[in-house]
Amino acid sequence: MAVWRKLWCRNLLAVSLLFYMLLHIIDVHARPANMSASKDKSPSSKDENEILPPDHLNGLKMELDGHLNKDFHQEVFLGKEIEEFDEDSEPRRNRKKLIEIFTKVDFNRDRSISAKEMQRWIMEKTEEHFQEAKKENKNSFRAVDPDGDGHVTWDEYRVKFLASKGFNEKEIAEKIKNNEDLKLDEETQEVLESLKDRWFQADNLPADQLLNEEEFLSFLHPEHSRGMLKYMVKEIVRDLDQDGDKRLTLSEFISLPVGTVENQEAAEIEDEWVRERKKEFEEVIDSNRDGIVTMDELEEYMDPMNEHNALNEAKQMIAVADENQNHNLELDEILKYSEYFTGSKLMDYARNVHEEF
Repeated sequence: MAVWRKLWCRNLLAVSLLFYMLLHIIDVHARPANMSASKDKSPSSKDENEILPPDHLNGLKMELDGHLNKDFHQEVFLGKEIEEFDEDSEPRRNRKKLIEIFTKVDFNRDRSISAKEMQRWIMEKTEEHFQEAKKENKNSFRAVDPDGDGHVTWDEYRVKFLASKGFNEKEIAEKIKNNEDLKLDEETQEVLESLKDRWFQADNLPADQLLNEEEFLSFLHPEHSRGMLKYMVKEIVRDLDQDGDKRLTLSEFISLPVGTVENQEAAEIEDEWVRERKKEFEEVIDSNRDGIVTMDELEEYMDPMNEHNALNEAKQMIAVADENQNHNLELDEILKYSEYFTGSKLMDYARNVHEEF
């Protein structure tokens, strides 16, 4: 049902630990297998990968595999401008850009950002990610709707998916037409089964086993659909729930993939993993503080357009940099903590602030 996510949940942390321990012998480009066939081929182009549900969804606090989104704060603060900030970029340029963003967030122009202003901004940036996803979905839908009839069958999608994995499109289409065995490797077959289940979940009632453009958007981006959001939550709980009660305890939420910590550096990574997940569970997800996270609580947490969540997030983001404890953000504070908001650490952050502002 959710094979590729279960593989991620089991292997991702272990891979991360090994990366730190074996950096000198591991290819820095190696990644855990995910959504890919074992068939050798050249790297897929962006256009090919657009027909696949992305592993990462911008503006969601939790990944589909149950891991916390490390870039969430930057995504909801920068929106589609996130790629413009780079650690290697010229610091003065990044500082100027950040000052421009500050003036936009500061809606009432009092040179201070309140929680309400930050909430408003977060909602705008989340909507920006949504609009970008819709735009990309149009291109993706055209790619899988070769006859242009406005609907895509599972077989049409399956052909395009396998073609993007390096299989011969004409041969695959012919075999599917004749109900022949595709002779796929085990990993590809498992991924297809998971995609098929997700495909039918995205098929709105009355189910016709065809996806239109809107349903295809739900297939690629479940955060756009309340029904698919519930499905996504159900899959995450299934992956993390150890006793089958369809709820998550703290111990289940912070449990680590099976592995052995072999050195101090790896132990520190593990400790940080536990600390972050414990804090998120207790302070954010478990809204009624009863030590149990239900599917409803997780759904509220995962909903990117939940205004209450956006306000809580705004308050948390402000608290990180609020050195004078006035519950607002001033320009010098946001510049000083630029790495938290943009991923880019500014040198001499206060230089020429007043001249540029």
